[in-house]
Amino acid sequence: MTQRDTDADTTTPLPSVPSESPVPPLPGPTPAEAFDALYARSATALFRQTYLLTGRRHLSKEAVERAFEQAWQRWPEVAVDRDPVGWVRAVAYEYAMSPWHRLRRSHRRPDPQPSDAPGSRALLDALLDLPPAYRRTLVLYDGVGLDLPETAAETEASTPATAGRLMTARAAIAERVPELAIPESPDEQSALLHEQLGTLALAQPVAAMITPRAIRTVSENKAGHWTRAAIALTALLIGLTVITTVTAPEHYETPPAPAERVGGVPPRGGPQKLTPKERKVERKLRDELIRGPARLVPQVR
Repeated sequence: MTQRDTDADTTTPLPSVPSESPVPPLPGPTPAEAFDALYARSATALFRQTYLLTGRRHLSKEAVERAFEQAWQRWPEVAVDRDPVGWVRAVAYEYAMSPWHRLRRSHRRPDPQPSDAPGSRALLDALLDLPPAYRRTLVLYDGVGLDLPETAAETEASTPATAGRLMTARAAIAERVPELAIPESPDEQSALLHEQLGTLALAQPVAAMITPRAIRTVSENKAGHWTRAAIALTALLIGLTVITTVTAPEHYETPPAPAERVGGVPPRGGPQKLTPKERKVERKLRDELIRGPARLVPQVR
């Protein structure tokens, strides 16, 4: 027996490492819980941001609620989005800045501001006088704090166009609000504008937002109504198609030519009324045919 064989016999085997039992993953939040958390975290901030775009509290509240209703209807898409808050914000901004709201009497004028804040009133007036695209760019970049590419993506514009809108909006605001023209560098002006917009947004009382459960209920009811309406419309179209198919002619029939007036044809006439003398001759002829001499009939031999 060699030394290697002796060592092999005396060497004890290494103890086996027990395999760890798999730890079951913790259950994640349900879709309703995730939606409620998103609503609780961002609804108030979105309301204040939307107020900077519209100057109307009721419209801002309505826009945020409509945006969350659409988010719940399309929750599988929103839940996996890179920025769910940005998805809801884009929908809320689009609804709030729709030009159709100008036709509503309650949304024609901004809400009154407190009399003890003249600077806030001037800043809001200058902001609302900007074109919608410039106003939205300024709020997203200087108010919300997005960078230039993100602002360009959300406003559906190129980066150079977004930069141009931002500079134009800042210059228009600085003309109306003198303290915003004091900073020399764009970064200092952006920081001051961010502070002013935040102060203006936080100064507004938050409207009583409905609960996320109510949002989900309203969204589901609207989705049900639209589904039933789509089914009814489809059934109506199918019924009309069947009726048209059954009642439609199988071959083409040439339509009759329109009637035309024909000239130069004499009027249609009839037998004249007999005079008494003509009636007497007529009776005489009839009598002669009956009582006259016998006719000669040839005989066959």
